[in-house]
Amino acid sequence: MSQPKILILRAPGTNCDAETAHAFRLAGGISDVVHLNRFLEDPRLAADYQVLCIPGGFSYGDDVAAGRIFGNQIRHHLADALREFREAGKLILGICNGFQVLIKSGLLDTDDAIGPAASLTWNDSGRFMDRWVGLQTSGNRCVFLQGLETLVLPIAHAEGKFVVRDESSLTRFEQNGQLVLRYANIGGMAAPYNPNGAIADVAGMCDTTGRVFGLMPHPERFVDFTQHPQWTRHEERGEGQGLAVFHNAVRYFS
Repeated sequence: MSQPKILILRAPGTNCDAETAHAFRLAGGISDVVHLNRFLEDPRLAADYQVLCIPGGFSYGDDVAAGRIFGNQIRHHLADALREFREAGKLILGICNGFQVLIKSGLLDTDDAIGPAASLTWNDSGRFMDRWVGLQTSGNRCVFLQGLETLVLPIAHAEGKFVVRDESSLTRFEQNGQLVLRYANIGGMAAPYNPNGAIADVAGMCDTTGRVFGLMPHPERFVDFTQHPQWTRHEERGEGQGLAVFHNAVRYFS
């Protein structure tokens, strides 16, 4: 299959769907933006796609908590459809608010017998932050990060601090190779390099298969070199670093 189809799932308050669809198209995929209500009405429509992506924004105004309402709709109404989607060897990506949705839906294998063992909560600053960060990858489990060691990407969130219920939960995620993306002191970014206070510097995680991935930074906002705030000072030209995440997803089905 040379051109996988990507389902960009949006809801009220989503605002990064067009940019995300554009990034997947640049990488060689075929993107369709679909409202969540259509998917709720007919969960079978996912069978026509190879990648499902929940983009950034403020779904349902982030009422109750960021991603909570969207995540509960998946957990209570679409769990079977997305379980089948994952078991068919397909890919799921959640960016920023999409990461918040995935972690609250249970699709990132964070739940145990007691309940959810990880979440994303308010930044240590207690406010929204918009800046660029350095990132370090870990391991080779995650499909979306294949061949990548470091990245520089923008963030824009208020509830991006990764937290765990207890030390044993963090150990479980570490041993499963799920903590695949961390904030790092690279790329000449301003301090602090871990801007939201995330436990273990976690900026993104995958499920145990490596095919479901959520991250707080926005790769779709750095697909061209001119999107970097210091692009006139850099010698690099062409694609922005974020586009590699989308290339990896498309290449997985090529």
